[in-house]
Amino acid sequence: MDEEKLIHNLEILQGVEQRTGAKILLAQKAFSCYHVYPLIKKYVSGTAASGLFEARLGYEEMGGENHVFSAAYRESEIDEIISYCGHIIFNSFSQLDKYRGRVLKAEKKIGLRINPEFSTQEGHEIYDPCSPKSRLGITRKNFRDDDLQGVTGLHFHTLCEQNSNDLKRTLDAIEEKFGDILPKMEWINFGGGHHITREDYDIPLLEECIMRMKNKYGLEVFLEPGEAFALNAGYLVTEVLDLTENDMPLAILDTSAACHMPDVLEMPYRPPLMNSGEAGEKPYTYRLGSQTCLAGDSIGEYSFDEPLKIGDRLIFCDMAIYSMVKNNTFNGMPLPSIYLKKFDGTMELLRQFGYNDFKERL
Repeated sequence: MDEEKLIHNLEILQGVEQRTGAKILLAQKAFSCYHVYPLIKKYVSGTAASGLFEARLGYEEMGGENHVFSAAYRESEIDEIISYCGHIIFNSFSQLDKYRGRVLKAEKKIGLRINPEFSTQEGHEIYDPCSPKSRLGITRKNFRDDDLQGVTGLHFHTLCEQNSNDLKRTLDAIEEKFGDILPKMEWINFGGGHHITREDYDIPLLEECIMRMKNKYGLEVFLEPGEAFALNAGYLVTEVLDLTENDMPLAILDTSAACHMPDVLEMPYRPPLMNSGEAGEKPYTYRLGSQTCLAGDSIGEYSFDEPLKIGDRLIFCDMAIYSMVKNNTFNGMPLPSIYLKKFDGTMELLRQFGYNDFKERL
């Protein structure tokens, strides 16, 4: 991770907080390297969690605001979750009815996740909470206006790596479907998927959206971006282990899409690679793959100015987000060590992994 680039992102997020009064929370599902939580804490209000472990991590390592949402909570975990979080958000009225008394007794705030049934994504249904038959959020048809005792806020999360124009359109849909509920609330959480630190992101429009909810309904506004915190602030350093050929040149690397960057296979996603081009753009094109036994464990086709050599180091960019949080040791692959490149250029080793990390998970 690059501390300088991380701070750059944090300053942008802090500016939004300062100009609007909204509170920005780190969505730990995208980035939860708690070693840098003391740094993040200087710029934003807290964390957002998806369950017990993230709730505890945010509570212990960050402090401040700590919100939690889960599609369903386990009976054995809910009391501990309530102890860590100030806002507990439910995905259904059955879950609300089951746990409402415990949350109110603890004097914590209750929210409901709504589904505006307004999709702004194309081609990525796996990341679209508004897709047909989605289990995430309460639709207007299933929303019980007469069962809101103790409920003080609404939560929605419909975006993924998107700009603020999609947020504006989503708010239009929310006002259309839930406009009569908004005046009864004290706060609203815009969820995540806001690519606020991307170069082309329309921050003034985001701030208009925030102020629209604050001024029109008197609501406190929260946002839960994840990727925006560490966007372009991380690298994965790999080594070429072997060079072979099968219809085209192949390079075997000491990393794995399945183990170290699963979004490459899930999205699918083509991670940027330093000093490379698209297939055929530069003179020498290779298909980059892993040393695992999974036939489809390929990162993609990249081209280079010079032929690759065994022992060359390749550096994938934008590798802090959805990487460490999704890492696994399939096929006995070791986990990459985690370093922080400090503002002064020095390198700090944060964590190193070995055989026991593989074995103890089994």
